[in-house]
Amino acid sequence: MRNQVSFSIEVFTADAEEAVADKWLAARRLTDAPLTVEKLEIALRKFGEWLAEHHPGIVSYADVTRDHCLAWAESLAQTPAEKTGKPLGPVTRNQRISALSLMFRDASAWEYDDVPGFAPITPRDAPRTQQRIPRFIPDHELDLVMPVINQITCPFQRAALLIARWSGARRDEIRHLPVDCLDHYPDGTPRLRLPGRKAYKERMVPLHQDAADALQRLIELRQNGPERPFTDPRTGEQVRYLFMNHGKLLSLYYLFNTPIQQACMQVGLVVPGGKKNGTGVRGTISAHRFRHTVDTQLAERGAKLHTIMKVLGHSSVSMALVYAQISDQEVLRDYKSVLAPGAVIAGPAALDVKSGVLPEEAVHWLKTNFFKTELELGHCLRLPAEGPCEPAPLWYRVTTED
Repeated sequence: MRNQVSFSIEVFTADAEEAVADKWLAARRLTDAPLTVEKLEIALRKFGEWLAEHHPGIVSYADVTRDHCLAWAESLAQTPAEKTGKPLGPVTRNQRISALSLMFRDASAWEYDDVPGFAPITPRDAPRTQQRIPRFIPDHELDLVMPVINQITCPFQRAALLIARWSGARRDEIRHLPVDCLDHYPDGTPRLRLPGRKAYKERMVPLHQDAADALQRLIELRQNGPERPFTDPRTGEQVRYLFMNHGKLLSLYYLFNTPIQQACMQVGLVVPGGKKNGTGVRGTISAHRFRHTVDTQLAERGAKLHTIMKVLGHSSVSMALVYAQISDQEVLRDYKSVLAPGAVIAGPAALDVKSGVLPEEAVHWLKTNFFKTELELGHCLRLPAEGPCEPAPLWYRVTTED
């Protein structure tokens, strides 16, 4: 409580709301990551500040109506960000509205005092964000940058980028790999054990031999390292991390950003735009795009959706579908096969007809079956190699003999 002496309406209001918020945040800390709870806390604090300014007569969350919530959500579009001074973007506004909705929903379900018995605002009231197609790395760019990555001298950077390229793992998952993260399937294929970071669930994924070799070299270097184990904040277990130096975890910037930018500069994969508000060039490839690339290649080459979910660590099919996009090259091939000039849409035997090399047995079959149209069992003008048509209903039968 901020003030236990004054009993004014304003102080009571702040204290009552703060008590509910603190109680709810304490419960969320038991299940959510610290960064997630921090964002939830910011959203509730901003909502409380807005209420105190625009509706000082509200004495508790129980007096909050849907109109109050919608007015606050609308005001977020003009609220400046603390760091940039620019209006909040749709992602941040979405996060804050969803946080307030989650608090009302949980508090109502858990029968808190001083809250409505329902959620006066829901995530559906948040602004819709644009769904972008995940940007994978085209093959010709991979052919340029991968030889450079394979020549990186730092074993930490080289192993980190090769694991990102061949496993589809998130950068933070790679950074927190334990020393004993590598083993093999019964047939000898390398297998990587990824820690449960974002999804709170460990997973095992196959690993390309190039990445496994770089990882094994790093494991040998770190096997007898002097660093003490760290206590994992999520599991409480003692873990000896792989990507450590001088007793500290190496940064994401050192492991990924620096080497991938240097590789892009070396092969000319750059676009204008250096540091913020600066000049120069920057690389077109980021380490996270390797994750999109693994997913796209799996999808285009026929991997099952559940395999993609397993490799990427997604907990729902909808999440995997966002990433498992068909590339524009696949769309182009299908488009040309159907709509381009000279496209063949009559079946595989049409190519033989157009080229004049129809087999003799096919010609004989057409002669003997030309006037047969018994649709019930699928007799038609399709060649045997093309398979039967869809059978017609039993009540529709026409048979014409030669």
